[in-house]
Amino acid sequence: MDSPSDLPPPPSAEPRPHRYQVHGEAIDDPWHWLRDPGYPQVTDKDVLAYLTAENAYFEAAMKPHQKLIDALFEEMKGRIKEDDSSVPVRDGDFLYWWAFTAGEQYKAWFRRPVAGGPDQLLFDEAAEAKGKDYFRLGAMEVSPDGRLLATLVDDDGSERFALRVREIATGKDIETVTEVGIGQPVWTSDSAGLVFTEVNDNWRSYRARYHRLGRPLAEDATLYEETTDVGFSVAVGKSQDRSLIFIATGDNATSEVRFVPAADPSQPLTLISPRQDKRQYDVDAAHGKLWIVTNDDHVNFRLAEADPAQPADWKTAIPGSDRVYLRGVTAFRDHLALTTRVDGLDQLILRTYDGTEERIPFAEASYAASFAGNPEFAPAAYRLGYSSMVTPTTIYDYHPADDRLEPLKVQEIPSGYDPSQYATERLMAPARDGKQVPVSLVYKKGFPRDGSGKALLYGYGAYGYAIPPAFSTSRISLLDRGFAFAIAHIRGGDDLGYDWFLQGKLDKRTNTFNDFVDAAKGLVAANITSPGKIAIHGGSAGGELVGAAVNMTPELGGAAVADVPGVDVLNTMLDDTVPLTPGEWPEWGNPIIDKAAFDYIRSYSPYDQVKAQAYPPMLITGGLNDPRVTYWEPAKWAAKLRATKTDDNLLLLKINMGAGHGGKSGRWDSLKEVAEAYGFILAQMGGAGHETSR
Repeated sequence: MDSPSDLPPPPSAEPRPHRYQVHGEAIDDPWHWLRDPGYPQVTDKDVLAYLTAENAYFEAAMKPHQKLIDALFEEMKGRIKEDDSSVPVRDGDFLYWWAFTAGEQYKAWFRRPVAGGPDQLLFDEAAEAKGKDYFRLGAMEVSPDGRLLATLVDDDGSERFALRVREIATGKDIETVTEVGIGQPVWTSDSAGLVFTEVNDNWRSYRARYHRLGRPLAEDATLYEETTDVGFSVAVGKSQDRSLIFIATGDNATSEVRFVPAADPSQPLTLISPRQDKRQYDVDAAHGKLWIVTNDDHVNFRLAEADPAQPADWKTAIPGSDRVYLRGVTAFRDHLALTTRVDGLDQLILRTYDGTEERIPFAEASYAASFAGNPEFAPAAYRLGYSSMVTPTTIYDYHPADDRLEPLKVQEIPSGYDPSQYATERLMAPARDGKQVPVSLVYKKGFPRDGSGKALLYGYGAYGYAIPPAFSTSRISLLDRGFAFAIAHIRGGDDLGYDWFLQGKLDKRTNTFNDFVDAAKGLVAANITSPGKIAIHGGSAGGELVGAAVNMTPELGGAAVADVPGVDVLNTMLDDTVPLTPGEWPEWGNPIIDKAAFDYIRSYSPYDQVKAQAYPPMLITGGLNDPRVTYWEPAKWAAKLRATKTDDNLLLLKINMGAGHGGKSGRWDSLKEVAEAYGFILAQMGGAGHETSR
């Protein structure tokens, strides 16, 4: 990317002395001042001036490439059906669906009676978002009697949601239950009460509350509050048969679940089994039994059943398996719907209550599939979603009686898409410790296999989340410009089972970074690309991944994009006042009390490991209202890189001043950010090394 001749000098955040002691060691953090002491309110003039300057520099640097960005955006937009709508889902007496109006950024939600009758508007996101810089509908739940609608709305990106109750017939909100809700609200059986969760000032979902409609909020009962472990978060849900309300508490390693009758949440809670360190369990209910997925005796989880009267007495229904990773179960009337993964591929299984199993068949060798849109206890067919890196998303109904997949909707791409022009494959990249790391690859047919091609490598690798080898319309713009797109299924995700996740956390965290770098080297070894022709991209924990990778092997990358990157790992894990930090200790370790964890995190934390070396061109993004990765992490990292790196490659920082962790809301605004990222990569990979501004 050639810098425009009038590009001003990049912003400079002056270092200011800041030192503190931990475990007898001094830590210097000269850009600590970029954290506004009044956070979550950000009013410090120096902080705002620096962020504003960085945003202006971003705009100036990208301005000469606006035609490319606009072209990318129009291509991406052209692949999205403007008046798209979902396949209606039956729930009781109604069919429910969402639909976009051409040109609108947000959905409208509808229903109509199964027996026939006019469509009824439930909630118009576009109308609700009008005049707001940010809008997100976090949850929506219709009452059992069909008269009321509970919604959770966030209008600033802080993920503190207002829970309101709307009368469907009039479209009027009749109550605001809380301004600090989160998660999914649950109706009581009589449609006269809601169970919901709230966040505290530190953005931790810390309690479950019970509100009776029409009663003063001061009378709301706290059903459960987590006071034992500050790292645990509370969530609520309902059994598939709708008889029980579950209240779960836990972190990413340990869980504990209670239940109460949905007909009367004022009854005492029943604890299923007390928390045990590093034991997880999830619960559903059907036919007078609890169905429990747990890792208590096998790393890949087993399925157990229990009598609700003796909920801690678990009897194995499906034992744990070294090969089959049991990820979840939903208890329907006729089947247990099992979500599993085998050799990194999703497997959907229906199991009758007498133990007969049937796997839903899929033809492609690599794909992503999941049950989705099955609210009823006794559906006539099971709804699921499917895609691959070359196959657009397809919605099916599976009919178990005749083992038949009925396609209901194939993702429509208005500007045209021919899957026969593209190819996908899965490579195995050797990691430095001998493990084989799967890499999902997609490219346009005719892509050179002599190392001359360019590639974008994407990764995440944390919290046991696997990046699925799924379809993306935006990605086509890169493929059509000669790029291959690769997903590294690295440790830290649960792509190859739960142990694959465990091998990338705590004192094994650097396996994740090594796997990503080794996956890039694997692409080179397979003649997909060459050093300097690889762009790397990741967000959140994947942004930390990008940060570690450019510290380790900056020569591999032709460009790097780190979205909302969690790069200031040591400082964040040392500060238990930062949102989410206590809940993150099971993932990264607690450096406050553990010197070994302190030393290990310090050894890889991207911010702490910035070196006086050349770095590839980089685009870093953040959100001012982000409660997950606070804005100062990307800001501090960019400031330190500017002061330390030895190259003249372009470094850009963009902070969304009215958004949070997910970036801008609205389907077009968020798509523009994808176009910016891809535009940065394409421009840089066409002329990397020609930048004159650091």
